[in-house]
Amino acid sequence: MYYTYMLRCKDGSVYTGITTDPRRRFAEHTGRGKRAAGYTRSHKAEKLIALWKSADRSLASKLESRIKKLDKLQKEQLAQTGSLEIFIGRLPVEEYTFTAVSEVFADSGDTEQ
Repeated sequence: MYYTYMLRCKDGSVYTGITTDPRRRFAEHTGRGKRAAGYTRSHKAEKLIALWKSADRSLASKLESRIKKLDKLQKEQLAQTGSLEIFIGRLPVEEYTFTAVSEVFADSGDTEQ
């Protein structure tokens, strides 16, 4: 299982990436792990705002690429609704499942997602 995720940085910007473990990756972005993206090292990741499950890395990467091409307003709307309808005809949207961030962090005790 792969995840495509969006997270908010302290400066209000939005970062998009892929991972097999959203909790671990979020911890890395916030400096609690060995690896963080260069962008989130300088823009300080604050919280996970959207998450989609997909069956493989290829699907996750395709969604990540499409999201990164959106403007700020489109990214904000996407994170708020989780709906991939703007990608119909460009991505197999039925292959993705929007997942509540709270589900990923439900048993972690981490309030900073």
